[in-house]
Amino acid sequence: MPATLEVESTLTDRYQTTVPETVRRALRLSKRDKIHYTIRSGGEVVLTRAEVPEAEEDPALGQFLDFLSRDIARHPERLQTIDASLAERLQWLVGGCEVDLDAPLSADDE
Repeated sequence: MPATLEVESTLTDRYQTTVPETVRRALRLSKRDKIHYTIRSGGEVVLTRAEVPEAEEDPALGQFLDFLSRDIARHPERLQTIDASLAERLQWLVGGCEVDLDAPLSADDE
């Protein structure tokens, strides 16, 4: 019978936890990888590495774009143009900000 290794981690006040190193190694997890949970009827939870789809899409963005598409189709009369003064004001508010959405979070942000 194969040996069983048991490890523990603690939940934070926000229900977050760090995946223990032994589990990360066993599942070959890296930062930004996804974890899949299988919850069995007896209360047992099996944790595995999630399969990465061919073209990884952001599910929240996809759902939002679907919502916009349906709303525009149902109510085209609600569409409004953005006038030049609003566009200039928006540019003034964020003009000096550079954001790299692909940059990893700092340790404080994770």
